[in-house]
Amino acid sequence: MRLKPFLLIAAAVLPLSVAASQWKDILGAVQQAAGPQDSSSGHLAALSNSDIAAGLKAALAQGTRTAVSTLGRSDGFWGNTAARIPLPGPIAKLERTVRSIGMGGTVDQFHLSLNRAAEQAVPVAADVFAQSVQKLTLNDVRGILAGPSDAATQYFKRTTSTTLAAKFRPLVAKATANVGVAQSYKQLAVSAGPLAGALGAPSDLDGYVTQKALDSLFVQVAAEEARIRSNPAARGSEILKKVFGASSR
Repeated sequence: MRLKPFLLIAAAVLPLSVAASQWKDILGAVQQAAGPQDSSSGHLAALSNSDIAAGLKAALAQGTRTAVSTLGRSDGFWGNTAARIPLPGPIAKLERTVRSIGMGGTVDQFHLSLNRAAEQAVPVAADVFAQSVQKLTLNDVRGILAGPSDAATQYFKRTTSTTLAAKFRPLVAKATANVGVAQSYKQLAVSAGPLAGALGAPSDLDGYVTQKALDSLFVQVAAEEARIRSNPAARGSEILKKVFGASSR
């Protein structure tokens, strides 16, 4: 018997709360349940489209808030080796030499300033992500639930990257403008012109920091998505427990 629309959506939710090895067995059970049960019976059947959409939106809102708060604070980038923005290529290559001539402090100040700039920019992402979550359509919900493990992260990349870059850049520029060594780098890069790019040095320092900050933010969003998909305790609210826990009842 053909699965009813809400059972198709419910079936898509199942991979979020069970191991991959259990998926085939559970899908079979859902298909069997579609025959004798009507729309008012069974825990899976009780999940409406609105329940499932609300559950996913709550999950994504929770995950993005956590990602933003993790990075958008003092040492969110600098204290996290996985997120820390690296020194631009040529400087990284010459770091040991520069330190050997007593300029280690200058390098440290410059490196820290890049990461502090990112930490100051990231908090504005909270509102951008929240708006993107609210614009989710039912088709988006289905695609995320039935998609790959980073489907939500890819959705956010598509819908927020341009806006986030535009909002991050002026904040990054303001932060680096207050650091003398960063300003010196910008002046040198402008003077070097095409040679800077040929050496692997970003001529646009603020653009470099902005892109690195975005990359780290989406890595953090992906980590939160994976945690919510795999860990029932990470789901938090009642609607999340209702949606993601349906298959285990």
